[in-house]
Amino acid sequence: MAEKKLLRVIIADDEAVIRMGLKALVTSLGHQVIDTAANGHDALEKTKRLKPDLLLLDIKMPGLDGMAVAETLAAEMPLPIVMLTAFSEKSLIERAANAAVMGYLVKPIHEGKLGPMIEIATARFGTMQATAQEAYKLRHQLETRELIDAAKKILIATGLSESEAYNRLQMTAREKRRTMREVAEAILLVGSRRPDNEPAAPPEP
Repeated sequence: MAEKKLLRVIIADDEAVIRMGLKALVTSLGHQVIDTAANGHDALEKTKRLKPDLLLLDIKMPGLDGMAVAETLAAEMPLPIVMLTAFSEKSLIERAANAAVMGYLVKPIHEGKLGPMIEIATARFGTMQATAQEAYKLRHQLETRELIDAAKKILIATGLSESEAYNRLQMTAREKRRTMREVAEAILLVGSRRPDNEPAAPPEP
């Protein structure tokens, strides 16, 4: 079985007794509480500066509430967030999903629920990040294919066949130690600077 990862945690709650209790619980679970915050502005500043692995964040705090903190972090530096809430805040829990909150706990917080929720939140965040990276990779691949196709069309206009154009791109990339995307972008840049009736000369391999 894989060893459980030690997490660096920030706790944000406006009640000192809850912060103390949560710190004891988090520590007993084998994680490290690197700081605590008593209001939203403090929580946001410390999270950005210290970059924890997990944020335990109370929804209701003075100044900047937990939801605003979560929304800001989701846009600027996503990380696993577990919201601390009360039974009467169901509407806020629904909003939390839009702020990439990975889980929530209803007060009072017990160790038996905190441990599993921390694991769920970090696992959900990992899955979300992997999905986002895969989407970026696929989008990049699609853009690359479109650039190469456009560059091939320019080379075909000079009299090369489609296979010859593709081979010319490959050889140029290999000789110049560039990716085919970079070679295609260079061809398109040269092509865009020429008159419409003057085809771009194929690059020398």
